[in-house]
Amino acid sequence: MRLQIPGTRHARRLVVEVIAWVLVFAGLAALVLPGPGLLLLFAGLLLLSQQYTWAQRHVEPVRARALEAARQGVATGPRIVLSLIGVAWLAGLGVVWGLHPDPPAWWMWPERWWLPGGWGTGISLIVSAAIALGTIIYSIRRFRRTEESQAEESLDHN
Repeated sequence: MRLQIPGTRHARRLVVEVIAWVLVFAGLAALVLPGPGLLLLFAGLLLLSQQYTWAQRHVEPVRARALEAARQGVATGPRIVLSLIGVAWLAGLGVVWGLHPDPPAWWMWPERWWLPGGWGTGISLIVSAAIALGTIIYSIRRFRRTEESQAEESLDHN
């Protein structure tokens, strides 16, 4: 027999919903900022779809769009190289942001505007780079192998 604490179900629902909305808003922000926007948006909508039918209607289109973006991102060698350069740049920017060097001589604004945020911002950039790298690796394994297999099969049939 399982002991049920009063209000636990409502508290769990509230926590899941707060996490879902944070993911949705972070995903929307990451669509224009560095980060895995569609992935975060998909995760948030997936959690919200447990509670709301409107979210259920949006899960599949966002999932399909995220997979298509991932497929296009690894469609050619140069795209993969550019994506990896972007990951390295993002991780490097996170390290620089965290180390918070003195502003350069050309910086004309107040010093407080030079890399505000410190390691909190730096770590979030590094984590975004790690997620992006994982997404690239996943996309290469899923989509490049599929395309290569299809090409080999068509050659075998000819």
